Amino acid sequence: MQTPVDGPRRDRVLVVDDTPETLAMLTDALEDAGMTVLVSLDGTSALERALHGAPDIILLDAVMPGLDGFETCIRLKQLPSIATVPVVFMTGLSDTEHVIRGFGAGGVDYVTKPIVPEQLMARLRTHLANARMVASARDALDLAGRAAFTLDTQGHIGWRTPSAAAMLARLSAGDAQQLNARLAGQLLEQLGSDEGGRPRRVCVETAAPGIALSFTRIGRTHGEQLLIAVEVADSTANTGRLASQYGLTPREAEVLLWIARGKSNRDIGDILELSPRTVNKHLERIYIKLGVENRASAAALVTALLAERP
Repeated sequence: MQTPVDGPRRDRVLVVDDTPETLAMLTDALEDAGMTVLVSLDGTSALERALHGAPDIILLDAVMPGLDGFETCIRLKQLPSIATVPVVFMTGLSDTEHVIRGFGAGGVDYVTKPIVPEQLMARLRTHLANARMVASARDALDLAGRAAFTLDTQGHIGWRTPSAAAMLARLSAGDAQQLNARLAGQLLEQLGSDEGGRPRRVCVETAAPGIALSFTRIGRTHGEQLLIAVEVADSTANTGRLASQYGLTPREAEVLLWIARGKSNRDIGDILELSPRTVNKHLERIYIKLGVENRASAAALVTALLAERP
């Protein structure tokens, strides 16, 4: 006797609504369309259901008692396994403020009640197809060994490859979902400009002494999010380039590299085990060799040089 061959995997839809009649109607319509339906009557149980049910898309009522749909969506997006799952809001409200609030919470679309099943299915299939394309791109980048993530205009991380998540965790005490506000602002300011038409880089020190991450803009996604590659900065290669370009000694190149990373003289002395006086002496010689008068100008030259591919 042959073992039956499994058919194609059915899309899994999590439907969250506090009205049993609405749940029953949507369950019938979705199952008739060939989808597997998971249901929750409130936001709290939806979080647990999403975590263990692995939905491909979530259909979420905006107005529910207790934990409403907006707060539920925000909390869903904080779950690593759910962060990239599209959320479509259901609402009987026509007020623009609530529509904007839904998008701000992380939703990708909304439908108004009473639900028209044919229109709902068309929207769900579109978002499922888009989610699959994003997942394929993310997987391709990761298989190619490229750590990458997206950053929206508010400084929030969208999807990220597993390798990027591991690197980002170094910057935020193990949290790979949220950059601190200062770093997010720095990346948006320095990588967000479309001027020049070439990748730009930002180098940031991690919590591990002497280890920095380099962020390079790759481009923009269809949704106007920045697509950013991240890698561990090769300090040896960078100091070598600085020494060769400006005629610096190895130690001067190290000092200059830390200047470009925003470190104070005291910090540099602690990192390189030098006295503040010695750091100052190195800086005096560095400024002469670079032909600049201050650390800001020196840092700008380093940033421009290291932004160029060797």
